[in-house]
Amino acid sequence: MANTSQAKKRARQNDKVRSHNASLRTMLRTALKKIVKAIQSGDKKIAKKQYDENISLIDRIADKKIIHKNKAARHKSRLNSAIKAL
Repeated sequence: MANTSQAKKRARQNDKVRSHNASLRTMLRTALKKIVKAIQSGDKKIAKKQYDENISLIDRIADKKIIHKNKAARHKSRLNSAIKAL
């Protein structure tokens, strides 16, 4: 447990930031699942629409350093390749 007032404040701030980052990670996973589900449906038009709608979310989360920029690029590349393969 934190002893000083400064350490107590940091602990409060860390809890707040951690919960915010967790919600962003959840949004990312949901966006990826939407795209994957659209790809698995086999309809290229719907899959491309989902990709276009959710790709900016992936970029924003990478910009906030919730995930690494290379991980975001890897996801985008693999999803785009899967859409092109339809």
